[in-house]
Amino acid sequence: MERSDSSTGTDRSLLRQLSKPVLAFVALVVAGVVGFVTFGGVGVVNALFWLLDPTSIELHFQNHDGPARLVKGYAIVVLTGLVVAGLWTGETALSAAFGGQIQTELTRMQIAQRIEDLHDHVVVCGYGTFGQTVAEQIGDTDTRVVVIEQQSEQYERALDDGHLALEADASREDALTDAGVKRADTVIGAIDDTNANIQIAVLASQLAPTVRLIVRAGDQQDETVARRVGADEVIIPEVVSGKQVCERL
Repeated sequence: MERSDSSTGTDRSLLRQLSKPVLAFVALVVAGVVGFVTFGGVGVVNALFWLLDPTSIELHFQNHDGPARLVKGYAIVVLTGLVVAGLWTGETALSAAFGGQIQTELTRMQIAQRIEDLHDHVVVCGYGTFGQTVAEQIGDTDTRVVVIEQQSEQYERALDDGHLALEADASREDALTDAGVKRADTVIGAIDDTNANIQIAVLASQLAPTVRLIVRAGDQQDETVARRVGADEVIIPEVVSGKQVCERL
């Protein structure tokens, strides 16, 4: 449903952008027909034909009297306008269709280059509520954060929040490599899925044996498994929040 709504929104945006050049093109066609009918004394069909084949104007005035120079001058103005309007329409359509994609690719290239220059940063895998909170807290320090998020909406949110972000599956080797895991200080499995976080921990420890691993887990049994695969620290959000409540009481 979200994909359908997004597609509909894109279609409407394209129509809005195309409305001005298309209206300009139609207005020029109408102006050309009205002008040819008025100045050349021809019917609507012939006037439309003159727009398609301006050479027929010369043939017409070889056999008919009338302001040939005026009509030819008017034809030049109208046809020039139609060419400009056509180019405007085409440029608008191409920009709407590919402009966003080009901008997205440029943004990803810039992010990739900035990640290449990072050292001792923190890789946060997942940008749900937990991951967002962690990234925000780390972002308040001098340590840089790289977010890996598979869901487009949350990935865009990470970018909007000012983080370097990759739209990818953090449990894949290429995603962690692109995030600079071998140069990172810490990898945090922040996804609301203990199994996914454990997979990330296993893969990260293989790619970067010295990297610090922090894993979000669902319960104490999951904590045992996470520590067994090499997690340096395991966070159970429910336990942490419960302790905080008790401390406040």
